[in-house]
Amino acid sequence: MPLKSYGVLRGRAVAKVREGGTDSPHYQVHMVADGTDHRIAVNVLSQLAPSELLYLAVEDFRHPLLDALPDVDGWTPLPSGPGGASLDFVRGNMFAPTDMRELPPDLTGPDNDLSDRLDHFVERAIGDPEALLYAFGERWGPERGKRDKVFGFEPGNGVHDIHMNQGNSGRFAGDNGVWQDGGLLIHFTRSSSWVAIFLAFQSQAWHTDDVTGHPITDPGRQIEGDGRVRIVGALVNPVGPAPEAEIVTLLNTTPAAIDLTGWTFLDRRQNRCPTPTGSLAAGATIACTLTPPVALGNSGGTLTLLDPGELKVDGIAYTGADIRGEGWTVVF
Repeated sequence: MPLKSYGVLRGRAVAKVREGGTDSPHYQVHMVADGTDHRIAVNVLSQLAPSELLYLAVEDFRHPLLDALPDVDGWTPLPSGPGGASLDFVRGNMFAPTDMRELPPDLTGPDNDLSDRLDHFVERAIGDPEALLYAFGERWGPERGKRDKVFGFEPGNGVHDIHMNQGNSGRFAGDNGVWQDGGLLIHFTRSSSWVAIFLAFQSQAWHTDDVTGHPITDPGRQIEGDGRVRIVGALVNPVGPAPEAEIVTLLNTTPAAIDLTGWTFLDRRQNRCPTPTGSLAAGATIACTLTPPVALGNSGGTLTLLDPGELKVDGIAYTGADIRGEGWTVVF
């Protein structure tokens, strides 16, 4: 079953602790949100082999979900569905899984482990009184009459599962769900810049069921076939009054022709429409006119390409700032 209490906590980071010497160490962050103390428990080691976590920090992060984030401090429950602020690493097109890197939890020496990389951004947030931290995951507390085991405040409150929460097998399969992934977003308001931190376990699969979040392929980021057809451009705002004919350009990156029959587009709200049918030659492109109900919003959106087996082949995201004006194609 999915997480019981999924959402996002917005507040200020005021302290951090690097745990070590346990079988399940965490990187602990003390957050204050709307006058209440919280502990953010970030996994830095997997209990399943391979033990090293997958990590990615995206500096200057841009994505349409930023416009849907809560504008007040505190905990905000989020519905596990598309179109809002909920995270889904697979369906939200937030990053390419192949960009993630394995990192050990804690090693001697500078800038060589996961805790060091988290330090780099969290310490910046602690040192900036105007920086806002958004922690996505599952909430616990308040634990009345109980002090927090790391920072000592009372009552205990916090957020955990700050990582991908789908594609699990075995004893962690009960945590699977869609649109409920964890993560950290940091808004450095003085520079109007965002940093996004994403974590996943190497034991998790990246093709998952659209309802349960259970794996439908074996674990691994580099699944054969991913990226064989790429979304390379989108005419999001054509010249003329609405409704306009939005056009997406696909590129066959492989050395062989690919039959597009049965392929599908999904927009940010997971509406569907088919691609053109027929063969796409090696190295060739094709201009595809999107049909309702699929639509690309002028203020931002996503588009995902699925093959006939419902496996994700490619996906893009864009914001309103990427659109230069009527008739301009956004290039990915």
